[in-house]
Amino acid sequence: MAKSILAVDDSGSLRQMVVFSLRAAGYQVTEAVDGQDGLEKAKSQVFDLVLTDQNMPRMDGLTLIRSLRLVPMYQKVPILMLTTESSDDMKQRGRAAGANGWLVKPFDPQRLTEVVKKVIG
Repeated sequence: MAKSILAVDDSGSLRQMVVFSLRAAGYQVTEAVDGQDGLEKAKSQVFDLVLTDQNMPRMDGLTLIRSLRLVPMYQKVPILMLTTESSDDMKQRGRAAGANGWLVKPFDPQRLTEVVKKVIG
């Protein structure tokens, strides 16, 4: 069975690119339009990986990560940030919240697929 990924981003075009890249690599991808939507979807199904943006309406990426880490079934699930934020301070805050990795937008679809494969196989 294909590994499942939750892609959380308020940009429809970016989600489309992520979905296209990851589905082409054989992953099942579910989209969420912001952190709140992502949290609701994550609670209804366990994903093998969560990819999240930082700057979104209703709930930002760091808040989503902290919220997911409080859910027992998400304590060990890898979470990657995919964001325009690239400062060391923001990366440190991401790690403190529970993020396992960081990719900066704009992203290279091949690099995204390589990182995902490395993280979840």
